[in-house]
Amino acid sequence: MPLPKISTPTYELVLPSTGKKIKYRPFLVREEKILILALESEDEKQIADAVKKTLKDCIQTRGIKVETLPTFDIEYLFLNIRGKSVGEAVDLIITCPDDGETTVPVKIYIDEIEVIKKDDHSPDIDLDGNLTLRMKYPSLDQFVSNNFSFIEGNDLDKSFEIIGSCIDVIFNADDAWSASDVTKKELMTWMDGLNSNQFKEIEKFFATMPKLSHTIKVTNPKTKVESEIVLEGLQSFFG
Repeated sequence: MPLPKISTPTYELVLPSTGKKIKYRPFLVREEKILILALESEDEKQIADAVKKTLKDCIQTRGIKVETLPTFDIEYLFLNIRGKSVGEAVDLIITCPDDGETTVPVKIYIDEIEVIKKDDHSPDIDLDGNLTLRMKYPSLDQFVSNNFSFIEGNDLDKSFEIIGSCIDVIFNADDAWSASDVTKKELMTWMDGLNSNQFKEIEKFFATMPKLSHTIKVTNPKTKVESEIVLEGLQSFFG
């Protein structure tokens, strides 16, 4: 007689980028094994494949393409799936900013962590009053690079690669040029022609884009000073 099947609960959340409600389930042991083996390999491609497979298996709503989800959607999904798998709260050790050395334990409940969207954020960047650059959000590969990277490299080159991968289209009132229609080299050469103010506007797109964020207050037991700390990005919430 075959062994009985174990029922797995499903949960719902709303994707921050679209407002679409989706269903998901927690990690199972087999997915935990895949992730652990991938992380031990320290190979970014293997890690990306493991994260992609895990998210695809855990998302129960049809039609969700993990590869095209923006980074903040993936972080929010990963955090919530992990929370339902290993616990509803994360225990962190926070360094008090007033003296920079005293540490205090903090418990954060995952359902209180949100993706914060800033009012001054826009994917469209006016370059010169004529041309507009439309950006797209970093996706799965960048999520892996941000959170599970073991490879040190040239930060400037990496920044340019990230920016180039997030350029969607350049357009004016008459024409449009899609980044997918040109080579990586052509795109890098075009970016080299930007002036410093134009590049700062692109950097602003990344600085203001939606991200996981949670504000906590901690009191230094030695100085009795209360400080407010903003935790941002998935790595901040790994206990």
